Amino acid sequence: MTAPAPAPAGGPMVANGLLTGPNGMTLYTFDNDAVNSGKSVCNGPCATNWPPLMAGNAAPGGDYSVVTRDDGGKQLAYKGKPLYYWVKDTKPGDKTGDGVNGVWHVVKP
Repeated sequence: MTAPAPAPAGGPMVANGLLTGPNGMTLYTFDNDAVNSGKSVCNGPCATNWPPLMAGNAAPGGDYSVVTRDDGGKQLAYKGKPLYYWVKDTKPGDKTGDGVNGVWHVVKP
């Protein structure tokens, strides 16, 4: 098994076998996002419940890329899938969003 490519500075990290944001919170992918489409389909109320991991000044590379949101914001993606937090996770290590509606999944690098 090879190690995942390093995350962009200030970007995701690996904790307990899961990808987490710089704040230590678990990151998720959404099955309805097409791999390598360059965009997120989770907008409006969806993004309220599943806040995107915004790219900020991150310089992606390797397994990481940037997608453009409907509002023009830049969101980080892992292996072509945009990354999100789950509003109901309250502390690092929570992963209560895994399996929600059968379409949300924790990211295991």
